Amino acid sequence: MSDTTTRLLLPYILAAQAQKHVTHNEALRRLDGLINLTVKDRTRTAPPATPTEGQAHLVAGGASGLWAGWSGDIAVWTDGSWLRLPAQPGWRLWVIDEGVMLVRIGTNWLSLDVAMGLVTRAANVVLAQGATGSNTGLGIIDATVSGMTGSAVTTSLILPANTLILGVTARVSTTIAGATGFALGIAGEPELFGAGYGPDTSTEAAGVIGPRVFATATPVVVTAEGSSFTGGALQLACHTLTLGGPT
Repeated sequence: MSDTTTRLLLPYILAAQAQKHVTHNEALRRLDGLINLTVKDRTRTAPPATPTEGQAHLVAGGASGLWAGWSGDIAVWTDGSWLRLPAQPGWRLWVIDEGVMLVRIGTNWLSLDVAMGLVTRAANVVLAQGATGSNTGLGIIDATVSGMTGSAVTTSLILPANTLILGVTARVSTTIAGATGFALGIAGEPELFGAGYGPDTSTEAAGVIGPRVFATATPVVVTAEGSSFTGGALQLACHTLTLGGPT
């Protein structure tokens, strides 16, 4: 029979063994490091100079010194020394410094979304990817316009060139003064993303259009209705569909 358990490598207390507490405590130390596995980071190749009790790291590639040969494993500082926890397929751990969950797949640590094929929440995400690297994705570009004055305001929200634009949304963050409402569009098409939006902070605009591509980067224009702007602010967002070719 092996001296350790198969999966977690916890040491067995052997028959007629002296100082059984030593083996028992070693198993407890391993369990303490493994259960609800959490590490501080995954960028270190050598131990920190002044670790604290219970501090753990996912050892980076090319490890050296006391961690030589530990790349991809977990190092835990416990009872005055580094304890190695050899990583096994299927393990999950939380990286504190990054706020990300990793999963051990084969000999690699992958983020949970990649390992499970999930869609992350980010400004740009890939929804589908082919074997050659071609992909389809969604994106959001945010901007804010404040201190609005005049009959129209050219905003800092730029519709990117050669990208499928699905629409522009907006929310009134500071009540619009002067005008009785506003329209969203571009130069020459002031109502492309809708018109008749109210001036109050309860107003949310959703200017959906058929997917459209602009040959050049084009700023969004907010046009006053009823009278000119004398104040107010909007939060804006452009929603895009991106097409990535083979790599």
